[in-house]
Amino acid sequence: AHHMLQVQTIPSRQDNYIWLIKQGNHAIVIDPGEAAPVLERLQQQSLTLRAILITHHHHDHVDGVAGLLQQYPQCEVYGPHITLPNTPQLKMMNDQDMINFPDLGLSFTTLHTPGHTAEHIAFYGHDALFCGDTLFSGGCGRLFSGTAEQMYNSLKRLSNLPDDTLVYAAHEYTYNNLSYCLMVEPDNVSTINRIKEVSKLRQQDMPTLPSTIKIEKQTNVFLRTDVPAIRFFAQKLSDLYLENEIQIFAILREKKNNL
Repeated sequence: AHHMLQVQTIPSRQDNYIWLIKQGNHAIVIDPGEAAPVLERLQQQSLTLRAILITHHHHDHVDGVAGLLQQYPQCEVYGPHITLPNTPQLKMMNDQDMINFPDLGLSFTTLHTPGHTAEHIAFYGHDALFCGDTLFSGGCGRLFSGTAEQMYNSLKRLSNLPDDTLVYAAHEYTYNNLSYCLMVEPDNVSTINRIKEVSKLRQQDMPTLPSTIKIEKQTNVFLRTDVPAIRFFAQKLSDLYLENEIQIFAILREKKNNL
């Protein structure tokens, strides 16, 4: 099925985005870190909450689930192999599992994308990717319970999705991320142009998301570990000879952590 999703932004907490997919008078929300703004949006538009999709267990992605289920007890919950205590509704998703909403004409594939956390998943369908904290615009999540090798492979996999795939990440970190990308790769014209555009959006308090896989492949250094200038940047930071792209990725991630 090939139709553009109607996706709305619900800003939450400091810099989180809760994504709401509107289909008729139904809604699906991704990573509700709090319930109140979601309930308000649902009421404003007279929508019924049909499902909640969760990418990983961190508080700023799940804390709204209980409150939403109180109001919408019929709502389905899909997430990775994690504890959401007292949530019998939770359906555990594995890599390549399908989530189908036949009456809404919607279906999503679950992709296991470990790195930020070991169990992290993303949801892909209808030219849209809801990738939680795996891929950010211009960046990637920090490594908590996952490894550099896992994250490198997860990003590689996401970068193989079609170029026009819309990237709905869970945080507004784009400007900060691109500043780092520019430090690593100062001559990248795509990055220079993108950061100008992002800067304008932020001055107007507008989201910089969704991005696209194409934009990320052109600008996000964590997807560009094969580029000689980036390899060179990483090598200067390392005492050891970097033999492969995973090592380059690990150095780039570590440097970003320590800025």
